[in-house]
Amino acid sequence: MPAFVTLLRGVNVGKANRVPMADFRVLLQGLGYTGVETLLNSGNAVFRAAKGTSAQHAAAIAAALSTKLKVSVPVVVRSAKEFAGIVAGNSLVDATQDHSRFLVAFVQDPKTLSTFDALAPLVSRPELFLRGSNAVYLYCANGILESRSASALLGRIGRAGTTRNWATVLKLQALLSRA
Repeated sequence: MPAFVTLLRGVNVGKANRVPMADFRVLLQGLGYTGVETLLNSGNAVFRAAKGTSAQHAAAIAAALSTKLKVSVPVVVRSAKEFAGIVAGNSLVDATQDHSRFLVAFVQDPKTLSTFDALAPLVSRPELFLRGSNAVYLYCANGILESRSASALLGRIGRAGTTRNWATVLKLQALLSRA
């Protein structure tokens, strides 16, 4: 059975959009997914599904979140193969750099990646920015809190998707390889 990762945007930040990970696991299992594992408290999960596309799973999870948990947030689902391609698409950061300063923005529909081009004028050296074919990569050498481009990515420009730091991306990749 193929493995997938799901990423929720904007859950468990402040008091809005609370999604306990135990409830999220139950919700995913209720949709028929198996091998469900969550990572951290920010809406990351890996699961297996007998059939269906990433887009179909994203729609089903978003509908179930809205109906069962009363939370309406963007949901991104990527197959293990798609996720591996996003990891491989990173040409900005190597293993020696600070992974907490490196952000990857995921979108459900790659056509929306062009909205992230608005970040380019905000990027200032020594920051690095890359719009790949399935994700956006931003390295904030001086820290995320000091970066105007990171603020925009995590704010209005990034609304089309959801962002994770590279350390979390690598942890999800490891979960997918075990799933």
